[in-house]
Amino acid sequence: MRGFVSNFTNKLDAKGRVSIPAPFRAVLAGDGFDGLYCFPSPHAPAIDAGGNRLLEKIEGLLEGMQPLSADYDRLSTALYGASEILKIDGEGRIMLSDKIRAYTGITTQAAFVGLGFKFQIMAPERLSGQLEDGKSRAFGMLGGGAGRGDGR
Repeated sequence: MRGFVSNFTNKLDAKGRVSIPAPFRAVLAGDGFDGLYCFPSPHAPAIDAGGNRLLEKIEGLLEGMQPLSADYDRLSTALYGASEILKIDGEGRIMLSDKIRAYTGITTQAAFVGLGFKFQIMAPERLSGQLEDGKSRAFGMLGGGAGRGDGR
């Protein structure tokens, strides 16, 4: 699989490290990015994370803008200037910075949510609401009833 799918919750160890879920590590390895590219999500108290595919999406978005404009600078600052590249250790763990933990509210556990070309890292107590909101909005966009599960 080329994309990030499903969701996982993992505990932080005593040093503040958390394991990236194995399926997500496999996608990152296939992507060829050395580390984990992260920036604050503009849509949720979460971190958007990924590798080269995420960076390609950002570059594509910026290519459509005037490079010397204020909007370009603002978007570049948000997506590049506020970003971090986290090192993945030999056991597939990352160290969440104080900045990331403060932004997300992560304390003892981190939830990972696949979004195709990227994934989000958030506090687990936000996961259920995020999944329900996503389902509700998606089913609404697709013309279906949220939570009915009967295809009507």
